[in-house]
Amino acid sequence: MKQKKARGQLIVLSGPSGVGKSTVISELLSERSDIYFSVSFTTRAPRVGEADGVNYHFVTREQFEEMIARNDLLEYAEYVHNYYGTSLRLIQEKLEQGIDVLLDIEVQGAAKVKTRCPEAVLIFIVPPSFEELSRRLHGRATDLEEVIQGRLTKAREEYQEIPNYDYLVVNDKVSEAAAEIIAILTAEDCRTNNRLHLVEGI
Repeated sequence: MKQKKARGQLIVLSGPSGVGKSTVISELLSERSDIYFSVSFTTRAPRVGEADGVNYHFVTREQFEEMIARNDLLEYAEYVHNYYGTSLRLIQEKLEQGIDVLLDIEVQGAAKVKTRCPEAVLIFIVPPSFEELSRRLHGRATDLEEVIQGRLTKAREEYQEIPNYDYLVVNDKVSEAAAEIIAILTAEDCRTNNRLHLVEGI
């Protein structure tokens, strides 16, 4: 029986488009069912196959702007004319219950989270090489060449933010990338300030 933690760990995962974040997250959650994966709110329309509350919480622009006004969001950004954001209340509830919370957000959102929650653990996922990232994006065969080039340009910008992250994970093999993240979480759990409650009163 795992010792219940006094407080959950907030984990932020970022990485360029095409790096395979979703696949790594799926693998991670299959290995660690005790992690709560935070579902973002968005004003964009659902894509085919997406379900409300599973992929995103789909809301209207008015609803989202009300959330901004009430300071309900840990972070939010506007991307291609749509809002994306993370519920602060829901995350705080989970952390207070001793549950680890995982966020999949881009670099600007991650910087906002770190400002509001300095104890958050920031992990950046990269492919084995930039050439491999280009190969993966081309291999999808879903985007026009100009879109792919745009994603690669964006990835170069995102790489400039890597020094602001606590850990760098290479996604060469999905199972190994997930194992590295689990190792990071184990090490973070073992930090003295996360375990002092176990020896209080001795």
